[in-house]
Amino acid sequence: MIRKFNALTLTAIGLTVIAALLVWSDRTPEVPSPEVSTVETTATAAAPTLQTDTIKLKKRDTLVAALLRHDVPSATAYEIAGSLRAAGANLRLVRPGDELELGRAADGRPVMLAYAPNAWVRFEVSDSGGEWEAERTEIEPEVRIELRHGEVRNSLWDAVESGTVAPPVLLDLVQIFESEFDFTADTRPGDRFRLLVETRYADGVPIDFGRILAAQYESDSQTMTGIGFTPPDHTSDRFAYYDPDGRSLKKMFLRSPLQFTRVSSGFTYRRPHPILGGTRPHLAIDYAAPSGTPVWAVANGIVLFAGRNRGNGIQVRLRHRVGYETYYNHLLRIGRGIRRGAQVGQKQVIGYVGSTGLSTGPHLDYRVKHDGRFVNPLSEKFLPGRPIAKSHRALFLEHARTLIAQLEQETAS
Repeated sequence: MIRKFNALTLTAIGLTVIAALLVWSDRTPEVPSPEVSTVETTATAAAPTLQTDTIKLKKRDTLVAALLRHDVPSATAYEIAGSLRAAGANLRLVRPGDELELGRAADGRPVMLAYAPNAWVRFEVSDSGGEWEAERTEIEPEVRIELRHGEVRNSLWDAVESGTVAPPVLLDLVQIFESEFDFTADTRPGDRFRLLVETRYADGVPIDFGRILAAQYESDSQTMTGIGFTPPDHTSDRFAYYDPDGRSLKKMFLRSPLQFTRVSSGFTYRRPHPILGGTRPHLAIDYAAPSGTPVWAVANGIVLFAGRNRGNGIQVRLRHRVGYETYYNHLLRIGRGIRRGAQVGQKQVIGYVGSTGLSTGPHLDYRVKHDGRFVNPLSEKFLPGRPIAKSHRALFLEHARTLIAQLEQETAS
């Protein structure tokens, strides 16, 4: 039903409202409710609506060039760039794909620009009475400990392709166990892994990853566990991985000196020689790998020889602790800085796979000598790293129990 109001009725309504307001004004003032305050503030602080454009930088773009391409006056573009530099922005590091948010007033005049060179820093430039001023905001990362787990189908890289883990996390996982397990030769379909990793968030969005705090890798009936731990009297640069009993996972020697495709010939005292003929000892492990594959030192050491050595082709020979020497034969070339007397670190590149000397194709002939006698690198029991100090053992064991329980509990759920 539609009601019609005449002038007399409207006048009566108006008098009633005025009377009610007069009565309210005589009452003791009350603190406004949050709802009323919010409405009033919003109404009085309403700002002019900005039209926002997103500008994506192109190849060989500068910030100024991108602004000019979007009809920003030249003087304004240079003023904006100058304000950003004054606030600490390095505009020489802008990259293709970086985005700028440009705000314009109703008349089309640029009045604001936002630029975030990464997830943790944001710059906002605004026109303040004809002068551009920039403000820098740093976002504090929110670190969450998250579980990741997966299963090998064809290769360990399946976990990256499926989105289970990021490539840097997978590489960290491999490095934790690289002295215990050869992921190139020994990985099998059905192997499983799980890990607790630090994930860094910005404004609720996952950005990147930090350290792996605990990891397990299962292959056949073998389960390897790594626990990250920092002794309480050291800083984070002493963070290292140990097994659940506190033994270091970083051994004196790595399991292999390169990423290879397969073991093409094993350690034996009787092998038919492919070039010279007859049966001869092969006191080495041959790793088949593409020519140019980096070869690294399996342990800290000193270079005894680096050069061409007859049938061994281009060779690097290293001396290590407690009577060990290692040989790397048939190299394509020697790594930078590798010369007699030079010190090398574990996993430092010392050369590249080749086929020099008596060789039928690209591969690395790798040999280990201990106290003057060649030994099988795949079965030799190398010295372990330093274990947890006795003074920290109880603290570590409790730390390890907590992380392992979290790993296994969350995976089971």
